[in-house]
Amino acid sequence: MLTVTREVCARIPVGGGEFQLCLYTNSLDEKEHLALIMGEIAGQENVLVRVHSECFTGDVLGSQRCDCGDQFQHALDKIAAAGRGVLLYLRQEGRGIGLRDKLHAYNLQDIGYDTVDANLLLGHQADERDYTVAAKMLQEMGVGSVRLMTNNPEKIAALRKLDVEVIGRVSLTAGVNPENERYLETKATRMKHLLNLAGTGKSAAENPNGQPG
Repeated sequence: MLTVTREVCARIPVGGGEFQLCLYTNSLDEKEHLALIMGEIAGQENVLVRVHSECFTGDVLGSQRCDCGDQFQHALDKIAAAGRGVLLYLRQEGRGIGLRDKLHAYNLQDIGYDTVDANLLLGHQADERDYTVAAKMLQEMGVGSVRLMTNNPEKIAALRKLDVEVIGRVSLTAGVNPENERYLETKATRMKHLLNLAGTGKSAAENPNGQPG
């Protein structure tokens, strides 16, 4: 049975406010997953939550090839504005394929393949992420129900299967630029992300509960 352990927390002031950064270990893998927590969340309902997968290129370097860095910052800003919430930082780079193969995928994209086909050519699935640890972390924190900050309906479905009560979706809008335009269009058209992008015909107007996002 998977167990998670909160090893240590420390106060981390960032631009939008003061968070507690907590490091978790678990019995599933050897990775150290993180949580940025603001306010009282134990036993609370309707908690604003972002489940964010590590993206070194976007989160740290500010790469324009994806929207990860923008989503990370927007999520922290929304939590700070609400005064309460959680951002889980899962160590599953490149939708779970790791940084090395992510860089190989970038090279394939540079010669014409989209992000889905690049992963498939490398012998991976389009998305190999697992949210079991995230669900256990939320359970350990005592979070009741969540409003999930995401554009990805599959993430909502996966968390619900793991008994996380997702009662709503909050969209995260990132800027479109020449480097990430095709990437975002692929997420909308092939991975069914709820993005509102010119030319994709996709809309982020409704969440899976039929309520405004």
